Amino acid sequence: MLAKGPAKKVTIYVNEDSRHHLGPLYESILTFLMHKGVSGATASKAMAGFGAHKVLHTPKIEVLAEHLPVRIEFVESAERVDELLPALYDMVNDGLIEVQDTTVVRNAWKDYKPETPIPHEKKLQPAKLMRIFMGESDKWQDTALYDAIVKRLRMIGVAGATVYRGIHGYGAKGHTHKESFWHLSNDLPIMISVVDQPDKIVEAVAAVEAMMGDGLIVVSDVEMTRLVRGRAPELQNAASRAG
Repeated sequence: MLAKGPAKKVTIYVNEDSRHHLGPLYESILTFLMHKGVSGATASKAMAGFGAHKVLHTPKIEVLAEHLPVRIEFVESAERVDELLPALYDMVNDGLIEVQDTTVVRNAWKDYKPETPIPHEKKLQPAKLMRIFMGESDKWQDTALYDAIVKRLRMIGVAGATVYRGIHGYGAKGHTHKESFWHLSNDLPIMISVVDQPDKIVEAVAAVEAMMGDGLIVVSDVEMTRLVRGRAPELQNAASRAG
């Protein structure tokens, strides 16, 4: 971490279209500095400029716009700058590197402390898995059946439902439903998957049965593992004191 006190500011000037290992030079410089543990670096694109070649690069002229200058700046200790400069010299074969004395007055990241990961709370309990199979073109009161079922499940308080759209399949009638480049079927298979408490699934089955014509409802026994993000230690302590 960059300490408060004397330091060096390094400014590197390159062209936007300068390349290094098949990529933009300024991106390679930033990647190099990041991997070397530099505290931070910034690349700024100029609006216009000229260099030793005495050519004015400006976005007003399309052919010169891609040669606009890019400035990269970073601040580090004198020792770290001395370590980095040889590699930067090799990378910047057409540009300018400037080093200035500077002073770090305050480092805002000095007191930064990463958040301690909060473990998940794991809950295991028996549950029911309900899968509902239908066609994409099935309707319920002039609306898509699958959409109406999801809304109904939400109204009765089911924990969640996911709709899957198939790309190929057939049902009890033996008709094949397939999506292809040449044929865009409007009756592809649809499956709705729901996992919840056994009593809630019983209620959901009754609600869905009343809405469906042709289709299939399958219910299976499953073990539900629910992950709940734990509370921060200070909140847990407050809760225990309140209890």
